[in-house]
Amino acid sequence: MLVRSLVFAGVFAALATQVPTLFQKSDAAPDPMPSLMSLSTPLRQGIAVDAHGNVQLKADTQGHYSGDFKINGKTVPGLIDTGATYVALNETTARRLGYSVGALDFRNVINTANGQTKAAYLKLDRVEIGGIRVRDVDALVLRDEALNSTLIGVSFLKKLASYSVEDGALSLAQ
Repeated sequence: MLVRSLVFAGVFAALATQVPTLFQKSDAAPDPMPSLMSLSTPLRQGIAVDAHGNVQLKADTQGHYSGDFKINGKTVPGLIDTGATYVALNETTARRLGYSVGALDFRNVINTANGQTKAAYLKLDRVEIGGIRVRDVDALVLRDEALNSTLIGVSFLKKLASYSVEDGALSLAQ
């Protein structure tokens, strides 16, 4: 239990220490040979899907990779955090996804960048983005005051064939 709490505390510490400009491309000339991803269909600004269903997310100005995910069939904006052990939702999002917050067991005490809070474990049926669909994803629900957005962590990423960062973009392959 203590190990889980310490690992989750690392999630927020990693998010807070990201260096946004390390992965952004400078004002270099455009690549004369476009990649498969540059020929992709955009889902929304900064997100593309290639013919194989692989997804590419461009970093925003702060260096974050965000997109609209479907969690259990419902659209949820999320931020991919490669330092987060689990997908993390707040109470409001969990309620919108159909989980009864009153039935969740907030017994896991964790430390976050905003201080100590309690979290409840649950398993999401599926998490999707673009053509990628992952089933049975471990997640934690935090109190609303402890988390104001959804973090997509390694419990999602480890179920992919690969993920990588190059030229200011995060590529996900199933």
